[in-house]
Amino acid sequence: MLKRLSVALVTLLVALPLAFAEDAKSATEAKPSQPKVIVFAVNGAEWDILRPLLIQGQMPNLKKVLDNGTFGKLKTISEPNCPKVFTTFATSVPPEESGITGFVVGGQTASTNMLKVEPLWSILSKRGITVGMANVPATFPVMPVNGYMISGMLTRGKDCEDGVLCAPKLSEVQGGDAVYPRSMVPELEKNIGDFRIDCSRMPNAEDLKGKEEQAVNEWLAGVQQIREQQTKLFDYLLTNHPTTFTMFDQSCEDRTGHWLYPIQPYNVGYNPKINSVRVEAFPDQYRAMDKVLGTILKHMDDNTTLFIISDHGIKPLRAFGDDHAHHQHGMTPSTTPVIAKHDYADGDDVPGAFAAMGPGIKKGVELEGWQVTAFDIAPTILHIYGIEPGKQMRGHVLSQIFEGGPKVQTASAQSKN
Repeated sequence: MLKRLSVALVTLLVALPLAFAEDAKSATEAKPSQPKVIVFAVNGAEWDILRPLLIQGQMPNLKKVLDNGTFGKLKTISEPNCPKVFTTFATSVPPEESGITGFVVGGQTASTNMLKVEPLWSILSKRGITVGMANVPATFPVMPVNGYMISGMLTRGKDCEDGVLCAPKLSEVQGGDAVYPRSMVPELEKNIGDFRIDCSRMPNAEDLKGKEEQAVNEWLAGVQQIREQQTKLFDYLLTNHPTTFTMFDQSCEDRTGHWLYPIQPYNVGYNPKINSVRVEAFPDQYRAMDKVLGTILKHMDDNTTLFIISDHGIKPLRAFGDDHAHHQHGMTPSTTPVIAKHDYADGDDVPGAFAAMGPGIKKGVELEGWQVTAFDIAPTILHIYGIEPGKQMRGHVLSQIFEGGPKVQTASAQSKN
Protein backbone atom coordinates (compact mmCIF):
# COMPACT_ATOMS: atom_id res chain seq x y z
CA MET A 1 0.00 0.00 0.00
CA LEU A 2 2.76 2.40 1.01
CA LYS A 3 4.67 1.43 -2.12
CA ARG A 4 1.66 2.27 -4.32
CA LEU A 5 1.22 5.65 -2.55
CA SER A 6 4.88 6.46 -3.03
CA VAL A 7 4.69 5.69 -6.74
CA ALA A 8 1.55 7.82 -7.09
CA LEU A 9 3.15 10.73 -5.23
CA VAL A 10 6.28 10.61 -7.37
CA THR A 11 4.13 10.48 -10.50
CA LEU A 12 2.16 13.53 -9.29
CA LEU A 13 5.29 15.50 -8.44
CA VAL A 14 6.69 14.80 -11.89
CA ALA A 15 3.43 15.57 -13.66
CA LEU A 16 2.73 18.91 -11.93
CA PRO A 17 5.76 20.78 -13.35
CA LEU A 18 5.04 19.35 -16.77
CA ALA A 19 1.43 20.49 -16.53
CA PHE A 20 2.47 23.98 -15.42
CA ALA A 21 5.04 24.08 -18.23
CA GLU A 22 2.37 23.13 -20.76
CA ASP A 23 0.02 25.81 -19.37
CA ALA A 24 2.80 28.39 -19.53
CA LYS A 25 3.64 27.33 -23.09
CA SER A 26 -0.03 27.59 -24.11
CA ALA A 27 -0.29 31.05 -22.51
CA THR A 28 2.83 32.21 -24.32
CA GLU A 29 1.60 30.87 -27.65
CA ALA A 30 -1.82 32.41 -27.15
CA LYS A 31 -0.46 35.85 -26.27
CA PRO A 32 0.29 37.80 -29.48
CA SER A 33 3.60 39.60 -29.64
CA GLN A 34 3.53 43.40 -29.62
CA PRO A 35 3.18 44.78 -33.15
CA LYS A 36 6.04 46.73 -34.67
CA VAL A 37 5.75 49.73 -36.96
CA ILE A 38 8.38 51.31 -39.21
CA VAL A 39 7.61 54.63 -40.88
CA PHE A 40 9.88 55.57 -43.79
CA ALA A 41 9.17 59.18 -44.73
CA VAL A 42 10.47 60.68 -47.96
CA ASN A 43 10.33 64.45 -48.10
CA GLY A 44 8.50 65.57 -51.24
CA ALA A 45 8.07 62.15 -52.89
CA GLU A 46 6.53 62.89 -56.28
CA TRP A 47 4.30 60.26 -57.92
CA ASP A 48 4.82 61.82 -61.37
CA ILE A 49 8.50 60.80 -61.13
CA LEU A 50 8.03 57.58 -59.16
CA ARG A 51 5.50 55.96 -61.48
CA PRO A 52 7.67 55.94 -64.65
CA LEU A 53 10.59 54.54 -62.64
CA LEU A 54 8.34 51.79 -61.27
CA ILE A 55 7.11 50.93 -64.76
CA GLN A 56 10.72 50.72 -65.98
CA GLY A 57 11.57 48.32 -63.16
CA GLN A 58 14.04 50.75 -61.58
CA MET A 59 12.51 50.71 -58.10
CA PRO A 60 12.24 47.01 -57.19
CA ASN A 61 11.95 47.54 -53.44
CA LEU A 62 9.14 50.08 -53.71
CA LYS A 63 7.38 47.80 -56.19
CA LYS A 64 7.60 44.97 -53.66
CA VAL A 65 5.85 47.16 -51.10
CA LEU A 66 3.13 48.23 -53.53
CA ASP A 67 2.54 44.67 -54.75
CA ASN A 68 2.18 43.45 -51.18
CA GLY A 69 0.36 46.41 -49.71
CA THR A 70 -2.01 49.31 -50.20
CA PHE A 71 -0.99 52.63 -51.71
CA GLY A 72 -2.21 55.91 -53.18
CA LYS A 73 -2.11 59.66 -52.95
CA LEU A 74 -1.92 61.44 -49.63
CA LYS A 75 -3.97 64.60 -49.21
CA THR A 76 -1.73 67.21 -47.67
CA ILE A 77 -2.56 70.62 -46.19
CA SER A 78 -2.68 74.05 -47.84
CA GLU A 79 0.68 75.64 -48.65
CA PRO A 80 2.46 72.50 -47.47
CA ASN A 81 6.01 72.52 -46.21
CA CYS A 82 7.98 70.07 -44.09
CA PRO A 83 7.59 71.45 -40.55
CA LYS A 84 3.85 72.01 -40.97
CA VAL A 85 3.05 68.62 -42.46
CA PHE A 86 5.40 66.47 -40.38
CA THR A 87 3.93 68.03 -37.26
CA THR A 88 0.48 67.26 -38.65
CA PHE A 89 1.57 63.65 -39.14
CA ALA A 90 2.59 63.54 -35.47
CA THR A 91 -0.37 65.38 -33.92
CA SER A 92 -3.31 64.99 -36.31
CA VAL A 93 -4.30 68.62 -35.76
CA PRO A 94 -3.98 71.67 -38.08
CA PRO A 95 -0.79 73.78 -37.92
CA GLU A 96 -2.51 76.65 -36.13
CA GLU A 97 -3.37 74.25 -33.31
CA SER A 98 -0.09 72.33 -33.19
CA GLY A 99 1.95 75.54 -32.96
CA ILE A 100 4.17 74.74 -35.96
CA THR A 101 2.84 76.89 -38.80
CA GLY A 102 5.94 76.88 -41.00
CA PHE A 103 9.73 77.06 -41.05
CA VAL A 104 9.57 80.30 -39.11
CA VAL A 105 7.03 80.98 -36.34
CA GLY A 106 6.83 84.44 -34.80
CA GLY A 107 10.17 85.40 -36.28
CA GLN A 108 11.96 82.30 -34.93
CA THR A 109 12.83 79.01 -36.58
CA ALA A 110 10.27 76.37 -35.63
CA SER A 111 11.23 74.00 -32.81
CA THR A 112 9.70 71.36 -30.57
CA ASN A 113 9.55 73.99 -27.83
CA MET A 114 6.65 75.53 -29.77
CA LEU A 115 4.50 72.37 -29.75
CA LYS A 116 1.08 72.93 -28.22
CA VAL A 117 -0.18 69.36 -28.72
CA GLU A 118 1.40 66.09 -27.61
CA PRO A 119 3.05 64.35 -30.58
CA LEU A 120 2.79 60.68 -31.51
CA TRP A 121 6.21 59.71 -30.19
CA SER A 122 5.38 61.07 -26.73
CA ILE A 123 2.01 59.30 -26.61
CA LEU A 124 3.62 55.98 -27.54
CA SER A 125 6.45 56.44 -25.03
CA LYS A 126 4.00 57.02 -22.17
CA ARG A 127 2.25 53.77 -23.06
CA GLY A 128 5.48 51.81 -22.69
CA ILE A 129 6.17 51.45 -26.42
CA THR A 130 9.81 51.84 -27.38
CA VAL A 131 10.43 54.63 -29.88
CA GLY A 132 13.28 55.24 -32.31
CA MET A 133 13.47 58.27 -34.62
CA ALA A 134 16.10 59.73 -36.93
CA ASN A 135 16.23 62.62 -39.41
CA VAL A 136 12.55 63.54 -38.95
CA PRO A 137 11.92 67.26 -39.67
CA ALA A 138 10.90 69.63 -36.87
CA THR A 139 12.13 67.39 -34.03
CA PHE A 140 14.86 69.76 -32.77
CA PRO A 141 15.65 70.03 -29.96
CA VAL A 142 14.95 66.37 -29.33
CA MET A 143 12.50 65.36 -26.62
CA PRO A 144 12.91 62.55 -24.08
CA VAL A 145 11.37 59.33 -25.39
CA ASN A 146 11.23 55.70 -24.37
CA GLY A 147 14.10 54.92 -26.70
CA TYR A 148 16.14 57.31 -28.84
CA MET A 149 15.67 60.36 -31.04
CA ILE A 150 18.05 61.97 -33.55
CA SER A 151 16.77 65.25 -34.97
CA GLY A 152 16.48 66.22 -38.63
CA MET A 153 15.65 69.32 -40.65
CA LEU A 154 15.69 72.59 -38.63
CA THR A 155 18.58 71.46 -36.43
CA ARG A 156 20.78 74.46 -35.59
CA GLY A 157 24.55 74.47 -35.67
CA LYS A 158 27.77 75.88 -37.12
CA ASP A 159 27.09 77.73 -40.39
CA CYS A 160 23.46 76.75 -39.88
CA GLU A 161 22.36 79.11 -37.14
CA ASP A 162 18.84 79.46 -38.51
CA GLY A 163 18.50 75.72 -39.07
CA VAL A 164 16.71 76.33 -42.38
CA LEU A 165 17.67 74.04 -45.26
CA CYS A 166 21.20 73.42 -44.04
CA ALA A 167 23.08 70.53 -42.52
CA PRO A 168 25.29 70.86 -39.45
CA LYS A 169 27.46 67.90 -38.59
CA LEU A 170 26.71 66.04 -35.38
CA SER A 171 29.70 67.70 -33.71
CA GLU A 172 28.57 71.16 -34.90
CA VAL A 173 25.07 71.17 -33.39
CA GLN A 174 24.30 74.23 -31.28
CA GLY A 175 21.35 75.61 -29.33
CA GLY A 176 19.95 72.30 -28.14
CA ASP A 177 20.36 68.54 -28.21
CA ALA A 178 20.22 66.68 -31.52
CA VAL A 179 20.42 63.26 -29.87
CA TYR A 180 18.49 61.69 -27.00
CA PRO A 181 19.89 60.28 -24.86
CA ARG A 182 23.09 62.35 -24.95
CA SER A 183 25.08 59.28 -23.97
CA MET A 184 24.40 57.92 -27.47
CA VAL A 185 26.48 60.61 -29.21
CA PRO A 186 29.93 58.98 -28.71
CA GLU A 187 28.50 55.67 -29.93
CA LEU A 188 27.16 57.28 -33.10
CA GLU A 189 30.41 59.14 -33.75
CA LYS A 190 32.36 55.91 -33.35
CA ASN A 191 30.14 53.70 -35.52
CA ILE A 192 28.70 56.13 -38.09
CA GLY A 193 31.09 59.07 -38.02
CA ASP A 194 30.49 62.78 -37.75
CA PHE A 195 27.46 62.65 -40.05
CA ARG A 196 25.38 65.57 -41.29
CA ILE A 197 21.99 65.89 -39.65
CA ASP A 198 20.12 66.83 -42.84
CA CYS A 199 20.61 67.35 -46.57
CA SER A 200 22.85 70.22 -47.68
CA ARG A 201 21.61 73.71 -48.36
CA MET A 202 21.24 74.48 -52.06
CA PRO A 203 23.89 76.73 -53.65
CA ASN A 204 22.97 80.36 -54.16
CA ALA A 205 23.02 82.30 -57.40
CA GLU A 206 26.47 83.77 -56.72
CA ASP A 207 28.02 80.36 -56.09
CA LEU A 208 26.57 79.07 -59.36
CA LYS A 209 27.46 81.96 -61.65
CA GLY A 210 30.17 81.03 -64.12
CA LYS A 211 30.73 77.55 -62.72
CA GLU A 212 27.29 75.97 -63.00
CA GLU A 213 28.40 72.49 -64.09
CA GLN A 214 31.05 72.22 -61.39
CA ALA A 215 28.66 73.45 -58.68
CA VAL A 216 25.90 71.03 -59.70
CA ASN A 217 28.22 68.03 -59.74
CA GLU A 218 29.90 68.92 -56.44
CA TRP A 219 26.58 69.49 -54.71
CA LEU A 220 25.17 66.18 -55.93
CA ALA A 221 28.33 64.38 -54.79
CA GLY A 222 27.75 65.85 -51.34
CA VAL A 223 24.14 64.69 -51.40
CA GLN A 224 25.23 61.15 -52.21
CA GLN A 225 27.68 61.19 -49.30
CA ILE A 226 24.91 62.34 -46.94
CA ARG A 227 22.60 59.59 -48.21
CA GLU A 228 25.29 56.97 -47.62
CA GLN A 229 25.76 58.25 -44.07
CA GLN A 230 22.01 58.17 -43.45
CA THR A 231 21.71 54.65 -44.84
CA LYS A 232 24.53 53.49 -42.57
CA LEU A 233 22.81 55.24 -39.65
CA PHE A 234 19.42 53.62 -40.33
CA ASP A 235 20.96 50.16 -40.71
CA TYR A 236 22.97 50.58 -37.51
CA LEU A 237 19.98 51.76 -35.48
CA LEU A 238 17.72 48.96 -36.71
CA THR A 239 20.42 46.40 -35.95
CA ASN A 240 21.71 47.66 -32.61
CA HIS A 241 18.79 49.67 -31.22
CA PRO A 242 15.61 47.93 -32.41
CA THR A 243 12.44 49.62 -31.20
CA THR A 244 8.75 48.81 -31.40
CA PHE A 245 8.02 52.06 -33.26
CA THR A 246 10.64 53.44 -35.65
CA MET A 247 10.48 56.50 -37.90
CA PHE A 248 13.14 57.62 -40.37
CA ASP A 249 13.09 60.42 -42.94
CA GLN A 250 15.12 61.56 -45.94
CA SER A 251 15.06 65.10 -47.35
CA CYS A 252 17.53 65.12 -50.25
CA GLU A 253 14.82 64.18 -52.75
CA ASP A 254 12.90 67.38 -52.05
CA ARG A 255 16.02 69.52 -51.91
CA THR A 256 17.20 68.24 -55.29
CA GLY A 257 13.79 68.66 -56.87
CA HIS A 258 13.57 72.35 -56.01
CA TRP A 259 16.37 73.36 -58.36
CA LEU A 260 17.14 70.28 -60.50
CA TYR A 261 13.67 69.05 -61.43
CA PRO A 262 13.88 67.70 -65.01
CA ILE A 263 11.94 70.52 -66.69
CA GLN A 264 11.74 71.42 -70.38
CA PRO A 265 13.11 74.66 -71.88
CA TYR A 266 9.63 76.19 -72.04
CA ASN A 267 9.10 75.86 -68.27
CA VAL A 268 9.36 78.83 -65.93
CA GLY A 269 12.91 79.49 -64.73
CA TYR A 270 14.68 77.14 -67.15
CA ASN A 271 18.40 77.84 -67.32
CA PRO A 272 20.33 75.57 -69.72
CA LYS A 273 23.58 76.23 -67.87
CA ILE A 274 22.07 74.54 -64.81
CA ASN A 275 19.13 72.43 -65.94
CA SER A 276 20.90 70.59 -68.75
CA VAL A 277 23.89 69.51 -66.65
CA ARG A 278 22.36 66.53 -64.83
CA VAL A 279 18.86 65.94 -66.19
CA GLU A 280 18.63 62.62 -64.30
CA ALA A 281 19.55 64.20 -60.96
CA PHE A 282 16.03 64.17 -59.54
CA PRO A 283 15.02 60.66 -60.74
CA ASP A 284 18.41 59.46 -59.47
CA GLN A 285 17.38 60.50 -55.96
CA TYR A 286 14.47 58.06 -56.11
CA ARG A 287 16.63 55.28 -57.51
CA ALA A 288 18.94 55.86 -54.55
CA MET A 289 16.01 56.07 -52.14
CA ASP A 290 14.84 52.65 -53.31
CA LYS A 291 18.15 51.18 -52.17
CA VAL A 292 17.67 52.76 -48.74
CA LEU A 293 14.22 51.18 -48.63
CA GLY A 294 15.84 47.84 -49.42
CA THR A 295 18.05 48.24 -46.35
CA ILE A 296 15.00 48.91 -44.19
CA LEU A 297 13.06 45.95 -45.62
CA LYS A 298 15.82 43.59 -44.47
CA HIS A 299 14.88 44.42 -40.89
CA MET A 300 11.18 43.66 -41.24
CA ASP A 301 9.51 40.51 -40.00
CA ASP A 302 5.98 39.12 -40.25
CA ASN A 303 4.91 41.21 -37.27
CA THR A 304 6.05 44.56 -38.74
CA THR A 305 3.87 47.12 -40.50
CA LEU A 306 5.66 49.48 -42.87
CA PHE A 307 4.32 52.91 -43.77
CA ILE A 308 5.89 54.97 -46.53
CA ILE A 309 4.69 58.58 -46.45
CA SER A 310 5.60 61.92 -47.95
CA ASP A 311 4.49 65.33 -46.75
CA HIS A 312 3.74 66.59 -50.26
CA GLY A 313 4.79 66.23 -53.88
CA ILE A 314 6.67 68.84 -55.88
CA LYS A 315 5.78 70.42 -59.23
CA PRO A 316 7.51 72.79 -61.68
CA LEU A 317 6.63 76.48 -61.44
CA ARG A 318 3.74 77.23 -63.73
CA ALA A 319 1.84 80.37 -62.68
CA PHE A 320 2.60 83.91 -63.87
CA GLY A 321 3.07 84.99 -60.28
CA ASP A 322 5.54 82.25 -59.37
CA ASP A 323 8.81 83.59 -58.11
CA HIS A 324 11.65 81.27 -59.00
CA ALA A 325 13.67 82.30 -55.97
CA HIS A 326 13.68 80.09 -52.93
CA HIS A 327 12.48 82.56 -50.31
CA GLN A 328 9.29 80.94 -49.09
CA HIS A 329 11.21 79.22 -46.30
CA GLY A 330 12.39 82.45 -44.77
CA MET A 331 15.36 82.95 -47.07
CA THR A 332 16.02 86.18 -48.97
CA PRO A 333 14.74 86.51 -52.56
CA SER A 334 17.02 85.35 -55.42
CA THR A 335 19.06 83.12 -53.08
CA THR A 336 18.57 79.93 -55.12
CA PRO A 337 17.23 79.56 -58.67
CA VAL A 338 14.25 77.37 -57.82
CA ILE A 339 12.30 75.79 -60.70
CA ALA A 340 9.86 73.60 -58.72
CA LYS A 341 7.96 74.08 -55.49
CA HIS A 342 5.33 72.54 -53.23
CA ASP A 343 3.86 75.37 -51.16
CA TYR A 344 0.96 76.00 -53.52
CA ALA A 345 -2.12 77.41 -51.81
CA ASP A 346 -4.10 74.39 -53.01
CA GLY A 347 -2.34 71.42 -51.48
CA ASP A 348 -4.23 69.14 -53.86
CA ASP A 349 -1.87 70.37 -56.59
CA VAL A 350 1.02 68.60 -54.86
CA PRO A 351 -0.30 65.41 -53.21
CA GLY A 352 1.99 63.36 -51.07
CA ALA A 353 2.54 59.61 -51.38
CA PHE A 354 1.28 56.83 -49.14
CA ALA A 355 1.94 53.09 -48.96
CA ALA A 356 1.41 50.49 -46.25
CA MET A 357 2.47 46.84 -46.02
CA GLY A 358 2.25 44.38 -43.18
CA PRO A 359 0.02 42.00 -41.22
CA GLY A 360 -3.64 42.57 -42.03
CA ILE A 361 -2.92 45.14 -44.77
CA LYS A 362 -4.65 44.55 -48.10
CA LYS A 363 -2.30 43.47 -50.88
CA GLY A 364 -1.90 45.07 -54.30
CA VAL A 365 -4.62 47.68 -53.72
CA GLU A 366 -4.39 51.23 -55.08
CA LEU A 367 -6.62 53.74 -53.31
CA GLU A 368 -8.47 56.09 -55.61
CA GLY A 369 -9.12 59.73 -54.80
CA TRP A 370 -8.42 61.32 -51.43
CA GLN A 371 -8.76 58.36 -49.06
CA VAL A 372 -5.65 59.15 -47.02
CA THR A 373 -4.77 62.49 -45.43
CA ALA A 374 -1.86 63.81 -43.38
CA PHE A 375 -4.21 63.79 -40.37
CA ASP A 376 -4.77 60.03 -40.58
CA ILE A 377 -1.23 58.79 -39.95
CA ALA A 378 -1.12 59.17 -36.14
CA PRO A 379 -4.61 57.72 -35.47
CA THR A 380 -3.85 54.69 -37.63
CA ILE A 381 -0.53 53.99 -35.91
CA LEU A 382 -2.14 54.39 -32.48
CA HIS A 383 -4.85 51.94 -33.51
CA ILE A 384 -2.25 49.30 -34.40
CA TYR A 385 -1.02 49.51 -30.81
CA GLY A 386 -4.54 49.38 -29.43
CA ILE A 387 -4.52 53.02 -28.33
CA GLU A 388 -7.64 55.13 -28.80
CA PRO A 389 -6.77 58.32 -30.74
CA GLY A 390 -7.29 61.53 -28.78
CA LYS A 391 -10.49 63.51 -29.29
CA GLN A 392 -8.45 66.48 -30.54
CA MET A 393 -7.23 64.47 -33.52
CA ARG A 394 -8.84 65.38 -36.84
CA GLY A 395 -7.85 62.23 -38.66
CA HIS A 396 -9.36 58.76 -38.62
CA VAL A 397 -8.12 55.20 -38.58
CA LEU A 398 -7.53 54.07 -42.17
CA SER A 399 -9.93 51.14 -41.98
CA GLN A 400 -9.91 50.82 -45.77
CA ILE A 401 -6.32 49.57 -45.83
CA PHE A 402 -6.99 46.63 -43.47
CA GLU A 403 -8.53 43.29 -44.35
CA GLY A 404 -11.94 43.40 -42.69
CA GLY A 405 -11.24 46.88 -41.34
CA PRO A 406 -10.72 47.84 -37.70
CA LYS A 407 -13.69 48.92 -35.60
CA VAL A 408 -12.12 52.00 -34.00
CA GLN A 409 -12.53 55.49 -35.40
CA THR A 410 -12.24 58.90 -33.83
CA ALA A 411 -15.42 60.82 -33.17
CA SER A 412 -14.09 63.62 -35.37
CA ALA A 413 -13.33 61.36 -38.33
CA GLN A 414 -15.43 63.43 -40.70
CA SER A 415 -14.34 66.85 -39.42
CA LYS A 416 -10.87 67.11 -40.92
CA ASN A 417 -10.04 69.72 -43.57
